Amino acid sequence: MKLLLASNSPRRKELLTQLGYAFDVVKADTDESFPANLTPDQIAEYISKKKAEAAEVRSGQILLTADTIVTSENKILLKPDSEQEAFAMIKSLSGKTHQVYTAFTLKTIDYQISKTNRTDVEFSEIGDNEIDYYIKNFRPFDKAGSYGIQEWLGMARIKKITGSFYAVMGLPIDMVYEELIKLGCFPKNF
Repeated sequence: MKLLLASNSPRRKELLTQLGYAFDVVKADTDESFPANLTPDQIAEYISKKKAEAAEVRSGQILLTADTIVTSENKILLKPDSEQEAFAMIKSLSGKTHQVYTAFTLKTIDYQISKTNRTDVEFSEIGDNEIDYYIKNFRPFDKAGSYGIQEWLGMARIKKITGSFYAVMGLPIDMVYEELIKLGCFPKNF
C-alpha cells in the first residue's frame, strides 16, 4: 500500500518519517470552516474528514489527513493571524491547563476511519518578555494555539502533559500506526 499524506505540516512529515514510513505529500485543498454547533472535541475530526473528502485516492493507496485545534476555557484557539493575536493566545494559556484535540483520517478506495486524541497541557506562568521572545524567534503562525510543544516555549514552560506529546506536536502517531498496520501498511524495510 502506498501512503499519501495530505498535509503541509513539517511536524507531521517528520513524525511519519521517524516512524519509518515512506510517503508522498498530496494536496487536499479545503477550507477549514466548521459548523458552529460542533463541540471542541468534534471540530478537528470534522476538518480532518473534510480534507480526506477533498483528496483523490486510487486503488493501492492510503490517504492520511489530520487537524489539530487547541481549546482553553471553551474558547477555540486556531492559528494566529498576527503577532498580537499570537501574544494574546499564549497569554491566555499562561498558568492554565488547556486541551489539544488532534484528529486523523485514513482513507482507501473502499474504507475510511477517523479518530481523535485529546491531550491536556498545563503551562507554568509565562512572562510577557518570554512570549515576545518566543513569537519573534519561532514565528508560531502555522500552529494552533500559537505554540509548538517541541519548540522553546514548550520546553521552557510546559509543566505537565496528560496524554500524547506527539498528538500535540501534530499527529497521534501511535494511533495512526495501529490503524496503518491494520490496513497492511508497514514502515519501509519492516
